[in-house]
Amino acid sequence: MMESKLENIPYAKPFIGTEEEDAVIAVLRSGWLTTGKETLTFENEFESFLKTNVSSDTQKIHCMAVNSATSGLHLALEALNIGQGDLVLLPSMTFTASAEVVRYLGAEVVFVDVIKGGGLIDPVCLEKTLESLIKNNKGKPRAVMPVHLGGLPCDMDSLLSIAKKYNLYVVEDAAHSFPSLLQDGRWAGIMGDVGVFSFYATKTITTGEGGMVVTRDEALSKRIKIMRSHGIDRSIWDRYTDTKASWFYQVVEPGFKYNIPDILSALGRVQLKRAFNLLEMRNEIANRYNQAFSNDRHFTVPQTGSGDAKHLFTIKLNLDTLSIDRDEFAAKLQEQGIGISVHFIPLHTMPYYKNRYSLEDNDFPETMKYFNRIISLPLWPGMTDSQIDRVITVVKTLGQNYDK
Repeated sequence: MMESKLENIPYAKPFIGTEEEDAVIAVLRSGWLTTGKETLTFENEFESFLKTNVSSDTQKIHCMAVNSATSGLHLALEALNIGQGDLVLLPSMTFTASAEVVRYLGAEVVFVDVIKGGGLIDPVCLEKTLESLIKNNKGKPRAVMPVHLGGLPCDMDSLLSIAKKYNLYVVEDAAHSFPSLLQDGRWAGIMGDVGVFSFYATKTITTGEGGMVVTRDEALSKRIKIMRSHGIDRSIWDRYTDTKASWFYQVVEPGFKYNIPDILSALGRVQLKRAFNLLEMRNEIANRYNQAFSNDRHFTVPQTGSGDAKHLFTIKLNLDTLSIDRDEFAAKLQEQGIGISVHFIPLHTMPYYKNRYSLEDNDFPETMKYFNRIISLPLWPGMTDSQIDRVITVVKTLGQNYDK
């Protein structure tokens, strides 16, 4: 029986079971709530997860849990010594966190257009932008930040080649990308110098808030570990559990308060065990959507490829066949109780960045074409068949009702 059209279907919902509840309760009863044994174990298990699924990878992967992916990106850039006057290149089609961390450090953001028909940074535009910056002496490019939008990995081979050519660091914004394992055995998020995953409430695995910084560079990992906890040279777990001089520590840098509590790490440990099952649930929903919309002239289904983590299912509206625009279409979906979002509002349109860098929409033509047509549909593990059917029915019916 079809569910009432008045039922509200949320855009996102975490998949939490009794095992997660039990893990959190165990921490609450342990007497230790902040960063400690659970977090250390979570970091070790995260590395083991990455290494187990890529048996040929023998190099150490340093994994550092933090209280958000935003914190992780900030720590990554700080560890790379990005600072005043440096330039960091990234796509405008991303969340503000990607760019704001650049400004935290006094560096400048340079936005790059996306590939035709998609939301990922365009390597060709990246190189053209770099050439222009260098030719016109516009500053010192130091890093590029690819954003694996929706869980679909960027063209990392091209980006890494460009980064090597121009002597740039590569910091992967992999907030949408876990578990994104490419067919060639590489993980999105650990192909550059540093990568950052998010465990925000909408992500495939969640700790509510939180993230993981990953790098193969031991020196970077040491810096990040110190800076995530006030610049103190010893962890709080070590200080409180080591019987030798447990109270003594030294502040070696003016660091940050970016550590993650054990309550959240306990949740993450359970979710990590479910990672591939949760991804499979997302794949099944995405397959249903693809079947429903791929032959509908009003919509284009999202680009996909190797390692797609299916964080988002973003349909593009064919505005040539519809009598309403994206904003009106989105409002109609919400009126029918379908939770939606838009990923993302391009950062070059935001007052801060637009005014600081004198940016115009025509500077980013592909970004604007993409943005003006996209809507992200509900995609979360645990959606019932009837909920999926109702999303499909409402979307397709709106397309028919507003056919030109």
